[in-house]
Amino acid sequence: MARLPRLTVPGFVHHALQRGNNREAIFRDAQDYEHMLALLASQSRKHRVAVHAYVLMPNHFHLLATPATAEGLPAMMQAVGRDYVRYFNQRHQRTGTLWEGRYRCTVLEPERYLLPCMVYMDWNPVRAGLAQQPGDYPWSSHAHGLGLRADPLVTPHALLWGLGNTPFAREAAYAALVRAGIGTQMAEQLGRAAHTGWVLGGAEFVAALQQRTGRRVAKARAGRPRIADSAEENAAE
Repeated sequence: MARLPRLTVPGFVHHALQRGNNREAIFRDAQDYEHMLALLASQSRKHRVAVHAYVLMPNHFHLLATPATAEGLPAMMQAVGRDYVRYFNQRHQRTGTLWEGRYRCTVLEPERYLLPCMVYMDWNPVRAGLAQQPGDYPWSSHAHGLGLRADPLVTPHALLWGLGNTPFAREAAYAALVRAGIGTQMAEQLGRAAHTGWVLGGAEFVAALQQRTGRRVAKARAGRPRIADSAEENAAE
């Protein structure tokens, strides 16, 4: 079966995931993490991609971002990937590929999934045994969300602003969300959507998004297709 083209829709929130080849380390020390953050900051500005949250893990990284154009996110990820491999190979005296193929990406319905996805990212280092609490891990946007650090990479989403009328209220509300965490089912939904590329949202959101693109955005229902559906697909081939 042919691989689906990656879905990128301007103005919508995307959850992007890039892994190291064979799950090998893509960051070896603080300088590597800092270099990646600098690349993401410069390329996100250049390609008009608002990054709302991120976490850099030893062998992969997650981004939650809204591109202003259909080309913005792919162009940013391509530039970051190319420039980082050049830097990494030169610094660590290695050759060859660093990434596990192309990055993975999905579109999220923000009202349902943006804040849970931010919490999911914040807890990722804890789930991996790299930290006791989200605040112990330095390579994520967690501290920015709590108002502990101004992060030049991060552009807060409107839903985060909606958590309170003052910075203190917003930060306290977000801290409460992080402490509460998310359930196993939500974590699995977010992870599965990022890997498969299927849109994560309610039926109305998925249907409305399908109208904006010719690429199928949700997995087909199990069972034999309806005759009308089969006829339409055969006519399109």
